Amino acid sequence: MTHPRGALIRNTAPARINHWITGGCFVLLMLSGLSMFHPMLFFLSGLFGGGEWTRAVHPWIGVVLLVSYAGLIVQFWRDNLWNRDDFAWLRAIDRVLVNEEEGVPEVARFNPGQKFVFWAMALLVPILFLTGIVIWDVYFSPYTTIEQQRIAVLVHCMAAAAAIIVWIIHVYAAIWVKGSVRGMTQGYVTPGWAWRHHRKWLRQLAASGSSGPRPSGGGKAPHA
Repeated sequence: MTHPRGALIRNTAPARINHWITGGCFVLLMLSGLSMFHPMLFFLSGLFGGGEWTRAVHPWIGVVLLVSYAGLIVQFWRDNLWNRDDFAWLRAIDRVLVNEEEGVPEVARFNPGQKFVFWAMALLVPILFLTGIVIWDVYFSPYTTIEQQRIAVLVHCMAAAAAIIVWIIHVYAAIWVKGSVRGMTQGYVTPGWAWRHHRKWLRQLAASGSSGPRPSGGGKAPHA
């Protein structure tokens, strides 16, 4: 794909494909899981061919999600490590929430909110997978007790509810911050976007000589 002149590469094609496979699997798991959670939501099973097909396909999608998210961890874990800048950013969270840039510390490739989503899912996806294994009757019922299955169902539902909340936060933030979605659909952002939201990352790119112009003189932000 040809990017506009001066654009900054935010995500490579493999990273974007990995991300959308993960997101697609999560949505399918959410819909199929909700259809089995309560009779009022059973109509959602029609999306998968009925109750039996939903029950059969749900855990296999979970396997794909686990593998796919592992791919994201391999690619992004270094950029999501916490540092002192993140705690300073969190202390200015009141300004961030009202979109006020003055006094908000600079952040690198990912801000603390993005890191929270990343590590929350890194915890919740394995929990969902392991508890799902316990209640996957077709293959594992001979190796578990009823009591273990009941506990696994409870933990699985709680983890699923937490994951859905994290997913909603992630989607809302991506839409709220104009230009973010383009970074995961087309792979690039403008220097102006980087200067406004990830200024330290832009400085790092400039210092390393990577794609993207240096901020213009006098500390002014480059044009979006």
